[in-house]
Amino acid sequence: MALTNKKRRFVESKAAGASNREAAEAAGYAAGSASAAGSRLAKDPEIVAALEKLKTVRNVKPEASSEPPEPSPLGDESDDLAELPSTDDPLVWLLALMNEPKAKIFDRRNAAQSALPYFHGKKSGMGKKEQKLDDAAKVGASGSRFGLRERHLKAVK
Repeated sequence: MALTNKKRRFVESKAAGASNREAAEAAGYAAGSASAAGSRLAKDPEIVAALEKLKTVRNVKPEASSEPPEPSPLGDESDDLAELPSTDDPLVWLLALMNEPKAKIFDRRNAAQSALPYFHGKKSGMGKKEQKLDDAAKVGASGSRFGLRERHLKAVK
């Protein structure tokens, strides 16, 4: 099974020399539970295997050869986002990330999700307070507090 993004970031931080707690925080876990999460992740068989695989790749020094270097088993993000524009407009940057084929699908989806409110407004143009006022105005037009017609009482003899 493939590593999730949090697990992958944990492995990368752990391989860089961070402690379990620091690696868990870098992976995105809450600071209050990072120590427990780091301890739990350090025992995860998938993470242990990924760390071992990463260590063997880093320990083997490639000899001078004509073949290109082997990509990292966890993926190299250094060149993935180099082609994004340097701009002050966040919408332009989000759209560029969303349309970048080299970016991870998770990052592309998050960029699309963040840019969505700029293009599509809420379904309802009014909030809760405005809806309540509108409903109250409709009720007021019908003539009674409960929206029903008043019934005229007749005297019975």
